[in-house]
Amino acid sequence: MKVLTGLLALVLLLAGMGVSHAVVRIADDRGGRIGTYVDRYQDLRQSGETVIIDGLCASACTIVLGAIPSDRICVTSHATLGFHAAWDFGSNGRAVTNPEATHMLYSMYPSQVKRWIAHRGGLTPRMIFLRGKQLQSMYKPCYLDAQASTNRPSRRALPQTEQLESARGQLLH
Repeated sequence: MKVLTGLLALVLLLAGMGVSHAVVRIADDRGGRIGTYVDRYQDLRQSGETVIIDGLCASACTIVLGAIPSDRICVTSHATLGFHAAWDFGSNGRAVTNPEATHMLYSMYPSQVKRWIAHRGGLTPRMIFLRGKQLQSMYKPCYLDAQASTNRPSRRALPQTEQLESARGQLLH
């Protein structure tokens, strides 16, 4: 799993940044498959677009914090980030925490977010929420006079992401 984590980190670090004045608004994103978000944010990082968090960004959505440079992320007073441990479906069909994927998620977050999570007991099956003054102290405020893009960045398959998906099976959230 360390190799996969390293590959994922490398993909995120080597992603180039273009110059753009466009913005993407996150308002009600409850998360999903980790690989989908890695693809989405790789494309977004390369686009150079700014990210406005203006509502819920939970679970895999929070990967945006590690994939997009913090100077291209801003938060409104409505922004809420939700964090929890990654999980898979177990052999009985129930959700089972995946420690390796949880560690991978945690390792992608900026240090101030890691500290905040650690002070709340780490990533567990229970959702914890970062919002209000605590969130606004970590990210610059944004103003909604900018036009947010209604189109999501294109999703391009990456070999590393495909390997991650294959290795982790049906990894969700």
